[in-house]
Amino acid sequence: MKIYTKKGDKGKTHLIGKRVEKDHLRVEAYGTVDELNSLIGKAIASMPRTSCEDVIEELTEIQHQLFDLGADLANVTENPTYKTKESFTKTLETAIDHYWEEAPEIKTFVLPGGSQPAADLHVARTVARRSERRIISVMQQEEVPAAILQYVNRLSDYLFAAARVVNFREGQKDILYRSNSDVFK
Repeated sequence: MKIYTKKGDKGKTHLIGKRVEKDHLRVEAYGTVDELNSLIGKAIASMPRTSCEDVIEELTEIQHQLFDLGADLANVTENPTYKTKESFTKTLETAIDHYWEEAPEIKTFVLPGGSQPAADLHVARTVARRSERRIISVMQQEEVPAAILQYVNRLSDYLFAAARVVNFREGQKDILYRSNSDVFK
């Protein structure tokens, strides 16, 4: 089987249920989710196995969930069955709470960075926020399950908490934003 089909050479692609332009809002949304997934893979590749095995396992599961979420965004059939579940968001919340307790308390914003895997997670966090904006653009014109937006919103919080805990486990201190007032109370 060849990887190329030549079907997209004229600027069109397939959603699940119809053919659209490659800059269609849904294509832009799931393409940004795919970019996010790749950045998570990059973070995993740079992560120390000894101190972050639990984070790596969670991130790998998140990658699977993002593939499901991308398929959900591409599904425009008459009666779609969605794979993104509210339980995915609950799992993220549990991990966020755990990491928030483990890492040192902060009350202000932190600058993205620290160790390489934490910096990679911060980049992924910003792409999660962009994914959220792209999904909202779709939702303004078409039906999208609320669970999708909730998951991506919580995922950016998870990536922030994970970046902080990776830095903590690697002995890297967060760099606090100097012109800050307390935001985390």
